[in-house]
Amino acid sequence: MKRKIIQTSDGSSTIYIEELDEHYHSKHGAIQEAYHVFIKSGFYPFLKENSSTELSILEIGFGTGLNSFITFIEAEKTGVRVTYDGVEAYPVSLEEVKHLNYVAELKAINKADVFDKMHQITWGDYHELSESFQLKKRKIFFNEISDKNIFDIIYFDAFGARVQPELWEVSIFKKMYDALKSNGMLVTYAAKGSVRRAMQEVGFEVERLPGPPGKREMLRAVKRG
Repeated sequence: MKRKIIQTSDGSSTIYIEELDEHYHSKHGAIQEAYHVFIKSGFYPFLKENSSTELSILEIGFGTGLNSFITFIEAEKTGVRVTYDGVEAYPVSLEEVKHLNYVAELKAINKADVFDKMHQITWGDYHELSESFQLKKRKIFFNEISDKNIFDIIYFDAFGARVQPELWEVSIFKKMYDALKSNGMLVTYAAKGSVRRAMQEVGFEVERLPGPPGKREMLRAVKRG
């Protein structure tokens, strides 16, 4: 499918798939959305609630690497050690990565080598990107995930239910629930009632939160007990 790099409203770039009329990140601001949904509503609330010094994170939809990169930046700030698994069945090409402007927009020129390395490292193995961050990229489909009680946080950043409804069904959220540790947290930009009900059906405690620019609400789900 044809993909092109476009600029979003906050100046940061994203990838647009014409055939699906779908963006990898919000057209209202890729960086704004990533920080709002995954860092401000997931990463920091989990740290505050659990007083953790180590975090294990699973990202559903590694894509451009933006969510991984901003998590790396925040891990460096806080001193929290992060083990990060990014799942992606259709990796972004290195040529596309060259045209993503996240390093410049985040004013993280001193970390440009880290962003590049995130896309260059081999798949299926953990790689130390710093003393506080290790990354493993997993080239599998989401329905192939079989982890049990491994992760503290899941960044659920799959393409929207309009485009890929099978990624937002009960069977997928059961896998997410099983992959989380007790009190583990899942955050996503989505807010559809059907998504919330699917989460609740597998046992999640779900709350609606204010959404990022361009969206009224988002969801946060917690595995209790």
